[in-house]
Amino acid sequence: MKERRRNLVGLVTSDKMQKTVVVRVERKYRHPLYKKVVKSAKKYMAHDEENACRVGDRVRIIESRPLSRHKRWVVEEILERAA
Repeated sequence: MKERRRNLVGLVTSDKMQKTVVVRVERKYRHPLYKKVVKSAKKYMAHDEENACRVGDRVRIIESRPLSRHKRWVVEEILERAA
């Protein structure tokens, strides 16, 4: 069976909560009329069971069932540690 859950890559911007991190995911797209490349960002709350993520880490998050009012994502892996 093909995996249907979406996954995104972003930077951890906050780790102040217990077992939760805020991940900022940037995307680039071309404006339909002006053809300029536009950058936009969105923040996602993701579940971090071991509290392993720190601010500045690059992580992959994967879609999951609703875990709380705002959390619908889980940290799958830490791709790159903050310097």
